[in-house]
Amino acid sequence: MARRSLTHLDARNRPAMVDVGAKDVTRRRAVAEARLRLPPAVSRALKASGHRTRKGPVFDTAIVAGVMAAKRTHELIPFCHPLGLEDCRVRITQRGGEIHIRCETAVHHRTGVEMEALTGATVAALTVYDMCKALSHDIEIVSVRLLAKSGGRRTVRRADG
Repeated sequence: MARRSLTHLDARNRPAMVDVGAKDVTRRRAVAEARLRLPPAVSRALKASGHRTRKGPVFDTAIVAGVMAAKRTHELIPFCHPLGLEDCRVRITQRGGEIHIRCETAVHHRTGVEMEALTGATVAALTVYDMCKALSHDIEIVSVRLLAKSGGRRTVRRADG
C-alpha cells in the first residue's frame, strides 16, 4: 500500500525528522537483501580461492563492513534516528554467478530498522565489489531490497523473501 504523503516533511513542506516520541516501544525487525552478478571468470576464481582475494577473505570482510554500516546508518542517512541495534546478522552465499547478501536487524524501539538492514546489505555488497574489482569491473550490484519488516504499524513480508 503506497502512502499518499511523505513522512519526512513538515507543515511548510520542508525536510524534517519524524517525531517518534508518541509511538510504542516494540520489538522491530527487518530483513534486506543485496545481490551481485559476477562475470563467469570472477565467479570461478572466487569459488576456487575459497572466497579470498589478495585483499583478504571477501565474505568475512563484507560481513564486518555490513554490520558496521548498519550500526552507523543514522550517520549516513539524514533523518534516520540513532538506534542501538540489539542484533545484526549478515549472511553471504554464492549461488552460481551471483552473490546473495542478507542482512537481518532487530531492536526494541519506537521506530523501525529497515534502513539499517538496507544499509548493511548495501555496504556488504559494495565491500564484495571492492575486494573483487581487481578481477573485473564488470561486477554488477543488481538489486537491493527490503524483504521483511515487523513490529511497527505495517508489516512487510515478500513471498520470495
